[in-house]
Amino acid sequence: MDKYTDINAIAIDKWVDAGWEWSVPISHEDFVMAKSGKWKDMPRILLTPRKSVPMEWYAPFLRNTRLDNVKLLGLACGGGQQMPVFAALGAECTVLDYSDKQLEHERMVSGREGYPISIIKADMTKRLPFEDDSFDLIFHPVSNCFIEDVFHVWNECFRVLHKGGVLLAGMDNGLNFLVEDDNPLLIVNKLPYNPLRDEKLYRKCLQTSGSIQFSHTIEEQIGGQLKAGFILADLYEDSDEDGIGKYVPNFIATRAVKP
Repeated sequence: MDKYTDINAIAIDKWVDAGWEWSVPISHEDFVMAKSGKWKDMPRILLTPRKSVPMEWYAPFLRNTRLDNVKLLGLACGGGQQMPVFAALGAECTVLDYSDKQLEHERMVSGREGYPISIIKADMTKRLPFEDDSFDLIFHPVSNCFIEDVFHVWNECFRVLHKGGVLLAGMDNGLNFLVEDDNPLLIVNKLPYNPLRDEKLYRKCLQTSGSIQFSHTIEEQIGGQLKAGFILADLYEDSDEDGIGKYVPNFIATRAVKP
């Protein structure tokens, strides 16, 4: 069996080539708007499909609507969407992703706009390639559905954040995996959804999306952050308004703080 994270990286590269929604970089005009610091006018910063992250979630690092000198890690956050906005606001950005195509978009936008950014290809199922206490803020949009063990990620986030650092995370709540998108009211799978433990499901995933994805419980997602040592400060629910998301929130965003 091939390494599933490599399979996922290849699948995402193909989605990027096909114009995947989460791979379309922001425009030059949007970057200029972000530099103005006018949050109500700038491109939306998303952890989950539709709701913008509240401005107050960036406290205590926000100064006069800017994030100057904030050391920020975009974890599994390639694509040239969020990182350019943070860079425009003055943050010292590092982006980590396992998709070559997503990282290519980061290089393209940073080259076009002339801002510095550290671009790192790495597998987040491994130890993150950073020293302890390296970052003030971690921005981690929905992506841990592509990995089996989320506890490892929360522990690594805790390790690389400074004391008082903030983790902003978007997560699938698992409901998407119960159904098929074209028939969202018919339950066809049981949870937990783990293709690595079901050969038939594994083959089905490769034939349909080409990727290996996983459901995770609230105990794993929010409970995992608490077990890592974080304090949960806030959360909200969101929906992609597609499939089961037409009927019930299917995503969660959390703000957690390292004491």
